[in-house]
Amino acid sequence: MARLLEEPALKRLLEQGSHNLVVSAARETLAMVRAGGATPENWGEAIADRVRQHLSPSLQPVWNATGVILHTNLGRAPLAEVALKALLRVAQGYSTLELDLASGSRGSRADHCASLLAELSETEAALVVNNAAGALLLALNTVASGREVLISRGELIEIGGSFRIPDVLERSGAALAEVGTTNRTTLEDYRAALGPRTAAILTVHRSNFRQTGFVASPDPSELAALARSAGIPYLYDIGSGLLLDLSPWGLRDEPRVAEAVAAGADLVVFSGDKLLGGPQAGCLVGGSESIERAQHKPLARALRADKLTLAALEPTLALYRTPDRARVEIPVLRMLTLDGEDLARRAAALAAAIIAAGASSPALIPGSSAVGGGAFPEAALPTTLVAVDPGPLGASGLALRLRLGDTPVVARVENNRVVLDPRTIPEEAFPTVATAVAEALSRE
Repeated sequence: MARLLEEPALKRLLEQGSHNLVVSAARETLAMVRAGGATPENWGEAIADRVRQHLSPSLQPVWNATGVILHTNLGRAPLAEVALKALLRVAQGYSTLELDLASGSRGSRADHCASLLAELSETEAALVVNNAAGALLLALNTVASGREVLISRGELIEIGGSFRIPDVLERSGAALAEVGTTNRTTLEDYRAALGPRTAAILTVHRSNFRQTGFVASPDPSELAALARSAGIPYLYDIGSGLLLDLSPWGLRDEPRVAEAVAAGADLVVFSGDKLLGGPQAGCLVGGSESIERAQHKPLARALRADKLTLAALEPTLALYRTPDRARVEIPVLRMLTLDGEDLARRAAALAAAIIAAGASSPALIPGSSAVGGGAFPEAALPTTLVAVDPGPLGASGLALRLRLGDTPVVARVENNRVVLDPRTIPEEAFPTVATAVAEALSRE
């Protein structure tokens, strides 16, 4: 180790006062080689490269050229301009997070988005927590801790990151009571399972897959009526937080928030960073009594939303008061509703920018985009793709260079070509993405 630290490249770094970092990078490089990695030609430069990696922020912006709108690995929903401005305004100083200006006394952070969210959901009250899994956890803990919750076997799903609904149920303190079968669950299955220990009925929308064929599920309104007759609450986790009707653009079969409330659900759970188009958040809407109970649970503090989440969510929600404005200004909705003619024009503009940057002429080919984020899993959105010939690099090699460039671009590989979908690239970024493509192709 001591000999390694005498390398000229490392001595310069050590002189800058980063001794612990250099030693750590040297140990990592040695461990990588001992584990079977390639031996560096220049140990000093290899360790210096690792030091530079540690000095760079691990969370950095990328251009999403995949065509997957709610790409979980890339942070899901980009924020609207009004949300970004609000975020900066609150983040750069102090705020009224928990202060009532009129009285000068302590306020509640739960108030900031509550009335607006309840208004848009057409319900009595609302609460925002850190994510949708947290909202479901809190709802179950509020109404069913120590008792049973009825749920269809066909809804015991796994969501992103290997998290499973049965595990969330267990952590809430509620007991799982499975009803029906994987493919068919009837209203009578729920009725037969009702008992003295039953605390609630839960529906979880199967957002990331579809069942077809010999299948059956009760309508949410039927389950709400059954729960009401049994004197227990009905909980509905709809997943993606859809507030607008997107059926005019061919996007159907995803429950909207107001529809879930109208069906009779006592508590509705959904995400803020999917189809709603805001920051990561868990939204819980429903009756004022249930929401107030949830708000005062000890678990609510552990799951509470921070000031930056609330700052970005409130103006995003406010856009929905004018649906046409929301569709244009919320990036997720804008990307979802682009038409074929506009996408073809955008693809041509991106291809022209790539040629202007010095790369060979790419091809324009028909393709499809995806919604992502577990929403509309069967929807294939027609688009026009910009297909780049990778040359001797090969498609995987060019895709890697694009990801590792100064301006990371994440693209798809199809039929031995790198394809860029203009649906998920802002038009103002076309010159930047084009330059990244040209540099990746020309780099020695």
